[in-house]
Amino acid sequence: MSWIDIGPISEIPLRGARLVKTPVGCVAVFRTDEAEVFAASNSCPHKGGPLADGIVHGRKVTCPLHNWVFSLETGEAQGTDSGRIAVFPVRLEGGRVLIDGAAVGQRSVA
Repeated sequence: MSWIDIGPISEIPLRGARLVKTPVGCVAVFRTDEAEVFAASNSCPHKGGPLADGIVHGRKVTCPLHNWVFSLETGEAQGTDSGRIAVFPVRLEGGRVLIDGAAVGQRSVA
């Protein structure tokens, strides 16, 4: 894995997200708890909704356009919706968020 430091966890709102531009593409980074983060594609496969603008609840995000719900752990659509978003490995180190740049670089995530 090729870890990229994308900044302090404090810059991501609790139960919120922010769009991060990495050297290998843009990703949405979600903070679901004080010390829990997930990274995923920013684009909903349904209509391309910006997931970083969605509602974060539990370990899920709801698309702001048509209310599709995705697991931030697996990327799978929840309920009766079908589809998947790309999810990427992240880790916390000393209060900083690191994302696996190799995994991001393998996907089209803009």
